[in-house]
Amino acid sequence: MIEHFTDHAANERTFLAWVRTSIAIMAFGFLVERFGLFLKIAARTLGSAAPPASGFTFGSLSGLILIVAGMIMIGGSAYRFVRTSREIDSPNIHKAPGARFDMALASMLVILGIALVIYLSHALGGAV
Repeated sequence: MIEHFTDHAANERTFLAWVRTSIAIMAFGFLVERFGLFLKIAARTLGSAAPPASGFTFGSLSGLILIVAGMIMIGGSAYRFVRTSREIDSPNIHKAPGARFDMALASMLVILGIALVIYLSHALGGAV
């Protein structure tokens, strides 16, 4: 039997949850990045002028930031998984890790979400 099996299983479930969340954030980033292309095609189809290029730049940048954030989350979760695995097997008592990385990532995503709401309100006609 594996020593501390339940702890290792919980560590692995947490790691996989972080990976799933990261993949979802990267997929959302891809969707946001492609939204500008959708707006351009819709504007041509409806016969109106395309939205300004700066809007597309912001949409593309936002999407890329989300994709990079997802990649950073996967790297950070892999690091935590390995570190926690070692700490579970170690006979020493360890202090719980700080939440700075989690809070920084959450703050960045909230700020990006607010910026996306503003971007979409301007891209879709200014209604918010």
